[in-house]
Amino acid sequence: MKLGLMAGYSGSRARVPLDVIRHAETLGYDSVWTAEAYGADAVTTATWILANTNRIRAGTAIMQMPARTPAMAAMTAMTLAHLSDNRFIVGLGASGPQVVEGWHGVPYGKPVTRLKEYIQIMQQIFAREAPASFDGEMYQLPYRGAGATGLGKPLKSILHCDTEIPIYSANITPAGVRAAAEVADGFFPVWMDPERFDIFEQPIREGFAAAGGGKSLANFDVAPFVRVVIGDDLAACMRPLKNHLALYIGGMGARNKNFYNDYAKRLGYESAAETIQDLYLAGRKEEAAAAVPDELVDACNLVGPPARIRDRAQRWAAAAKRGQVGTLLLSDANLDAVELMAEIFA
Repeated sequence: MKLGLMAGYSGSRARVPLDVIRHAETLGYDSVWTAEAYGADAVTTATWILANTNRIRAGTAIMQMPARTPAMAAMTAMTLAHLSDNRFIVGLGASGPQVVEGWHGVPYGKPVTRLKEYIQIMQQIFAREAPASFDGEMYQLPYRGAGATGLGKPLKSILHCDTEIPIYSANITPAGVRAAAEVADGFFPVWMDPERFDIFEQPIREGFAAAGGGKSLANFDVAPFVRVVIGDDLAACMRPLKNHLALYIGGMGARNKNFYNDYAKRLGYESAAETIQDLYLAGRKEEAAAAVPDELVDACNLVGPPARIRDRAQRWAAAAKRGQVGTLLLSDANLDAVELMAEIFA
């Protein structure tokens, strides 16, 4: 089992927790990941981390695909790979309609189609076997749609790609997971119950079959986000996690288009998911958080005294032995949590 860190979002000021990241690096952590919404971007913070570390890899969880062309994402990835001794990892995601259309001012479109076309174009650019050309539903190289001059021509990257650059994708819908298994090197479940891999098993299997070439869990990384909160008061440890889950299950999307609400239902919490959403959309956020079941928090996170966390971590270790989890990405981890997890999975 590999360990990674989620550096998280920046608030009103851009920030990077370099003290935690450098300590994780000394403890043998494999990677650290940055994020973006509609404030600080993920690439600049990843670049800062790579410039201030020596061994740990840095990735983006995620770069919003609609905010960048596939070629721009490929240029970014190759540049950072060169400058960091091949320590950069691409992490992509569709984001949501509110951000894509409200912030970036572009159509949300078809996220699964976008993902597959986006990665195919990036891999073509990385390979440099010929000038990049693509004729897809969402992307064409050269572009020939409205406003085109007709002067575009296929181009081959000036910059060479010295090594394979891993590409991960953030997905939780069955179609999204299937696409990630087909075209990506790994995927991020936003949260995960290690004993409910059955939710992902069929779409992953279908994606592998579509990819061909013997693709399997041996070369596809399942890398869930896991929060580790240490403390003697279990209810107090769970409280911020319930706030986080209530935001996603209740408020991240419209009532009839909330991927996280649908995911919570597939995990077995259908009634709770409906209640959380009703309360959250009515502005009763504290009540929505209180409605998040303790069982859901405990299934997908590690909370409580160190001894309890060591015991509960064995569920993740067992999933790793089954080949169902390759990397744990610790969200908002402090120095104590970083040390405890390194001790458990040493």
